[in-house]
Amino acid sequence: MDKKHARNTLTTLTSGLWGLLIPGILLLLWYLATSRGAVPEYVLPSPQKLWNVIIDFILGNSKVTPYSGKLFDNLWISCFRVLKGFLTAALLGVILGFLTGRVRLLQKVFDPFVHALRTVPGIGWLPIAIVWFSVGEKSTHFLISLATFFPIYMNTAQGAKEVPDSYLRAGQMMGAGSFSLFWTVTLPSAFPSVLVGLRLGLGISWAYLVLGEVTGVTKGIGAIMTDARMLGHVDIVLACMAVIAVTGKVSDFLLVKICNLFYPVKKCNAK
Repeated sequence: MDKKHARNTLTTLTSGLWGLLIPGILLLLWYLATSRGAVPEYVLPSPQKLWNVIIDFILGNSKVTPYSGKLFDNLWISCFRVLKGFLTAALLGVILGFLTGRVRLLQKVFDPFVHALRTVPGIGWLPIAIVWFSVGEKSTHFLISLATFFPIYMNTAQGAKEVPDSYLRAGQMMGAGSFSLFWTVTLPSAFPSVLVGLRLGLGISWAYLVLGEVTGVTKGIGAIMTDARMLGHVDIVLACMAVIAVTGKVSDFLLVKICNLFYPVKKCNAK
């Protein structure tokens, strides 16, 4: 048993090291390009400078940029916007996805309309969002919720559609009613697909956060990126990108852990 546990631990560590291969190569190429002057610093700062900027962005001890120590004040605001938009999309996407996945008439009514809307790129919704909701919180919430809805809806509908009829018949033979059948058969069977949709939607939420925050909000990671770009602080733009990447990965990990508390899904565990 101890040998098996040791082998599993070694396999996990090896898998994690493979995941660092491409970032390591990119970091090396980045260092070589900036240390030899092949790329100007105003286009791409060196890894050392970017690291110092990120530390100052967090702690505010060096004052190397106008954004010194402003990370957490803006990150909390962005996290709240993502959470609000994601929850709105998840609620609508999961409910409508299960309905259209199990009720053929609703599928015929809603599916063509939803798929037509899905083809409109996110940037295409920006002007109408500003017209409808003005600049600020409401338009940001609208853009995040809209973009996040589609992958959640599509994966939920597909998962609900693929629940085997034999499972449903077995549940009915055991006396399960419609409500009980949903909670004990349909939802557990479709949940792997639902989780995939939720994970995709959460990732899209972070992408559309930046689009929403350039519409006129004064705080948030996207707002800082826009302001830094206009002032020529490429280092802060890259720092914000790194913050979004790390925060997005952490939020994805937490989402999987929370979902696994209700319905363990080994195939969809966070990597």
